[in-house]
Amino acid sequence: MAIELPPLPYDAKALEPHISANTLSFHHGKHHAAYVNNYNNLTKDTPYASKSLEEVVKEVAGDAAKVGIFNNGAQVWNHSFFWNCLKHDGGGKPSGALAAKIDADIGGFDKFVEEFKTAATTQFGSGWAWLVLDGGKLKVTKTANADTPLAHGQTALFTVDVWEHAYYLDYQNRRPDFVAAVLQHLANWEFAAQNLAKAK
Repeated sequence: MAIELPPLPYDAKALEPHISANTLSFHHGKHHAAYVNNYNNLTKDTPYASKSLEEVVKEVAGDAAKVGIFNNGAQVWNHSFFWNCLKHDGGGKPSGALAAKIDADIGGFDKFVEEFKTAATTQFGSGWAWLVLDGGKLKVTKTANADTPLAHGQTALFTVDVWEHAYYLDYQNRRPDFVAAVLQHLANWEFAAQNLAKAK
C-alpha cells in the first residue's frame, strides 16, 4: 500500500503571521509531498510496501543500504508529526500532567524553553529539535537531517523543524526568531500532552 500525503490539520493561513501560507504551500505541498513520492517509489514492489511507515523507519534505521528509504520515510513521519505540533493561537505554557512532568524532569518550563531553543539553534545544518520521552523521563534532543526519535527507542512528544525550508521565506536566516515564534504563538501543547498520555 502506497502512503499518502496527509492533509494539513488546519487552513494554510491558520498559522499566519508566524508561518505564512506561502511557506506552508512549499513546505507541505512540495517538500513533504516529495518525500511521500520518493518513499513510495523506493518501497514499491518490496516487502516494505505492506508495512506501516513507523515499522519501516525503525527497521531500516542504521542500514546503509536502505538510507534512501530511511531518509524519505523518516522525513514523511517527522513532517506529519510536526504539523500536529502547531496550531492557531497555540504557544504559552502547557498545563496538567505535561507541565508537571516538565517540572519534574527538566526543572520547569523556562528551563525547557532555554534547552529547546539551544537545541534548535545549535543543530548544525538541517534537522529537528525534539521533546521526547526516553526511559520514562522527558528530555530535549536534536537530530540531524531526517533522523528521528523513532530510530532511537524514544517517544516524540513535540518537535520543531529547523531545516531552512521551514522558515527561510518568512525569517530568512533568523532561525532563533522562528523557533521563538513557534514556542510563543503556535506550540500545540495539547498534542504533546496526548502523546505523553498515550506513552504511559
